[in-house]
Amino acid sequence: MRKLSMALLAGIALVGCGGPEAELEARIPTFEEFKAEAIKDEGDVYVVNGDEAVEGEQGLKAYYDNFVAGGDVGNTGGGLAVYYLGYDVKYSSTQARNLTYCVSSSSFGTRYSTAVNAMNSAAAAWEATANVNFIHSSSYDSACSASQTGVFFDVRMVSGQSYTARAFFPNSSRSGRNVLIDSSAFGNMGAWTLTGVLRHELGHVLGFRHEHTRLSSTGCYEDANWRGLTSYDSYSVMHYPQCNGSQTGDLVLTSADKTGARALYP
Repeated sequence: MRKLSMALLAGIALVGCGGPEAELEARIPTFEEFKAEAIKDEGDVYVVNGDEAVEGEQGLKAYYDNFVAGGDVGNTGGGLAVYYLGYDVKYSSTQARNLTYCVSSSSFGTRYSTAVNAMNSAAAAWEATANVNFIHSSSYDSACSASQTGVFFDVRMVSGQSYTARAFFPNSSRSGRNVLIDSSAFGNMGAWTLTGVLRHELGHVLGFRHEHTRLSSTGCYEDANWRGLTSYDSYSVMHYPQCNGSQTGDLVLTSADKTGARALYP
């Protein structure tokens, strides 16, 4: 999740708070402009929409071609929305029950226990409502990296990034399957807690899109590649509060979030 003070979308010329349709009609950025504004993350990863990983320049170009160049605008649809590419981007029932991860003891240092506890709590929120299971494989924590094949994904700390944390979607390759937490997430985030931020990020890991992309009126429309699982929910854990969201406290799962999660992972 990108820091509140930062732009909410790589290629900010695409949308503007309070008037996305007008901005779209006025100007759509070229790919080079879009690329220049994208966050270049570790390895061969770009971050778009604040906290979503896209792998390589080829992946960024595909994202641009499919979701930016067309200049489509959002609309209402069937709270929780799943990533949709002609099919739901989700895990099989077997994989959903075996989402193993490591937490890098070397990168977190003295913050290791805080990160472990926050991940456990965030994972428990999704596990309590949907048929998913996150498993902390602590035996890999001392060698927890993007190349660690003993786990499905890795959780590590980074510093100086323009996001608070970022995650991935179910169709990512192993090198891109990381939950990266910026060191700023251990400071004062107002009403948000690290657990709340990770509840949001693990929603992406399960395949859920930002809720605010469902309406152009949020001022934070991203693209139309989603399928609504419930009615629009401005309180959703997947909705940025600064995008006309209604949640003023920590990022928590709403009843609509729980209904949508059960629908995707019954």
